[in-house]
Amino acid sequence: MPEGAAAWSGHGNGFINEVTAVATNPYTKLPAEAYWRTGVARHAGSGRVLKDLWRPGAGISSGHGFLTVGSCFAQHIGRALAGAGLNRMLVERAPGFLPASMHEGFGFGVFSFRVGNVYTAAMLLQWLRWARDPASQDREVWSDGTVFFDPVRPGIEPGGFETVEDLLAARDATLAAMRRGIAEADVLIFPLGLTEMWVTADTGLVLASCPGTQAGTFDPERHRFANAGFASVSRDLEQIRAILREMNPDIRLLLTVSPVPLTATAEPAAHVLVSTVQSKSILRAAAGEMARNHDDVDYFPSYEIVSHPALAIDMFEADRREVRRDAVALVMRHFLDGLGVAQVGIDAPEAPDTAMQERIDQALAQGDAVCDDLELDRFNDH
Repeated sequence: MPEGAAAWSGHGNGFINEVTAVATNPYTKLPAEAYWRTGVARHAGSGRVLKDLWRPGAGISSGHGFLTVGSCFAQHIGRALAGAGLNRMLVERAPGFLPASMHEGFGFGVFSFRVGNVYTAAMLLQWLRWARDPASQDREVWSDGTVFFDPVRPGIEPGGFETVEDLLAARDATLAAMRRGIAEADVLIFPLGLTEMWVTADTGLVLASCPGTQAGTFDPERHRFANAGFASVSRDLEQIRAILREMNPDIRLLLTVSPVPLTATAEPAAHVLVSTVQSKSILRAAAGEMARNHDDVDYFPSYEIVSHPALAIDMFEADRREVRRDAVALVMRHFLDGLGVAQVGIDAPEAPDTAMQERIDQALAQGDAVCDDLELDRFNDH
């Protein structure tokens, strides 16, 4: 009889399965983290680091130089990297005459470059195209009649620019910093935030926000709402990777998905909860495919850590949108544990390196994240 075969014999009104040997299959002898009961349920509510939740791929290591760009959640990641003593690269720094207390308000030190919030893959792709070829950039500006705002980052100059020339010169400085930083960096970290966006219909310019919210004037004839699907996001990510490697053949791309829900949705007749889940699902699937298809792309599961209810931890503030500081710290402990920086104990919520943990906590406490899309809630009259 073949190994693993069953011998059936009559016994009363039923049968007895006499297995001659234990059958083997792909699910036998898997590690504990491969099973839900031992990989997740056992740790529910503990606040512990889940063993091997993230194993860095793409050759990423703690000694690398990290660029950060993205949404408000990316700001938390950048601060935690700096607090842990990793090389978080700030390529575009504030001018010496600007007081430190004003740096963040003017978009300096928020990300590696002064790009403001970059919520979509389409927006990052647009920035990279301009960095590669500055002559290709769209020169549209917004004006209230006295000052000028950059439609791709309206929040980085409080009060606006005095002249169009000042606006474009500041953007050129950012593009130069991007070229320099990408050429020198080892890893670009990009947390994907949204699929919803606004574009200028006649030129295709991807706008940072809907005109009329932060700056500018909404024109229903010119300004078009777009909501990227899986194919569109995947195509943009492929082109992002291609441009990055053109500028630096050795750079790695580390993707994650921001767990922060949408402040509001412009999708017709849609509930914001449904739009949030749809958007995050598309982004998660596209990021996963990129990591699966390219050895120089990796995915870090910050979205899963914060948003999945199985961990049984309250991850959000009372508004159910802003991620709690201790939740961000838990995300970063997983990140650092994967890199082997602070060998965080699996059975203890605290990291053995308490000094490092204090530095991370201190970095995360340095002000609230700058989130442009929070402006949308000003228009909520309910």
